[in-house]
Amino acid sequence: MKVLHVITGLDVGGAEQQLRLLLRRLPAHCEVVTLTGPGPVAEGIEADGTRVTHLGMTGERDLTALPRLAGLIRDGGYDLVHTHLYRACVYGRIAARMAGVRAVVATEHSLGDAVIEGRRLTRGVRTLYRATERLGAATVAVSDTVAARLRRWGVPEQRIHVVPNGIEAHRFAFDPAARALVRTRLGLPLDAFVVGGAGRLVPGKRFDILVRAVTQLPGVHLLLAGEGPERETLRRMAEQFGSGDRIHLLGARGGAVDTEADGPQYTGPDIPGLLSAVDVFVSPSPSEAFGLAVVEALASGLHVLHGSCPAVDELPADQAPGARHFSPVVYELSTSLRELRREGPGRLPVPPVVRRYDITRGAEALTAVYEQVLASVPALRRAPVPAPPVPVPPPQGRAAALPAASVSLPDPARSPAPSPLSNR
Repeated sequence: MKVLHVITGLDVGGAEQQLRLLLRRLPAHCEVVTLTGPGPVAEGIEADGTRVTHLGMTGERDLTALPRLAGLIRDGGYDLVHTHLYRACVYGRIAARMAGVRAVVATEHSLGDAVIEGRRLTRGVRTLYRATERLGAATVAVSDTVAARLRRWGVPEQRIHVVPNGIEAHRFAFDPAARALVRTRLGLPLDAFVVGGAGRLVPGKRFDILVRAVTQLPGVHLLLAGEGPERETLRRMAEQFGSGDRIHLLGARGGAVDTEADGPQYTGPDIPGLLSAVDVFVSPSPSEAFGLAVVEALASGLHVLHGSCPAVDELPADQAPGARHFSPVVYELSTSLRELRREGPGRLPVPPVVRRYDITRGAEALTAVYEQVLASVPALRRAPVPAPPVPVPPPQGRAAALPAASVSLPDPARSPAPSPLSNR
């Protein structure tokens, strides 16, 4: 089986890392196309032995990417095309149909009630998504919650397959030596109470709640890993509350990097190191498609406070006894952290939920989807056919004056960020 994975980009992110883990385990010859910048995950995938091609899409109006991608699919002789993330799903489904490949699977990684990949679901985004979804053979949801959202959108039940995200649990096992090393390198007292968080620093993740809660707890430190447009806002917030020395924004990369002439400078831990160094993990986002960071924290034996985590919320409570839901408000979070600090939480046994989301099980389930899709389409590749017309909402305002060739596909990245109220 020869499979082409098409993904929007390969910068650091949950969907991108998930693809890399799956590629190591899928019993197929896989190659990858990234529409935009390859990023550090592309380097990791290539180091693992999988070929990555950069399509070189120059922007949202670059419709020339469609014939380029269709030609690449046609020339590659792929049995199946698997798309990941909104833009890749839209372009990939159309291009695969143009190339004559009808065995197309799409994974929906980040569909919320009101946002997709952190941006508002506009009418144009929703219309185009539903139209192009019909060009594929199956849509994979990473949780039952996402599957329910797809059904509400009108995706037929028989086309939806739930394949949860997965992790390599052993990578996140608690390491006392790493705990001491990370705290020493960051200048944290070994006996300090330290809170951890990780994710894209965007408004919808509500890390502002986490920062404000920690500023109300004297002596408590926060290690927050991630990059995004909210980073400077969070830094200023910490300074405003007089807690700049206790709020540590670590960025997306950890480890030693050569930033000065006198040698490597330590910028912060990787995620396993961060989890070993902290005492409790907080995921304040009120709307998640899965909650991968929560599962990783549970694999490290941590107590976890979360605003939304389908990976945990969909299961009986005894599957993740260390996880506790909280409403995304500062007072409730600060109260919960204060209680945990007083109790001295310590480490918990790794809960059953972690074994449930082993990445090997996910690869096996995805392989079964591939086999089912291939069995449902003609065994012989058909001649390339034009993609059926896709209803694109007519442009409005200034866009109405643009020539037809410049009309773009709706893009969540260009939609206004959701207001705080839209995520409650």
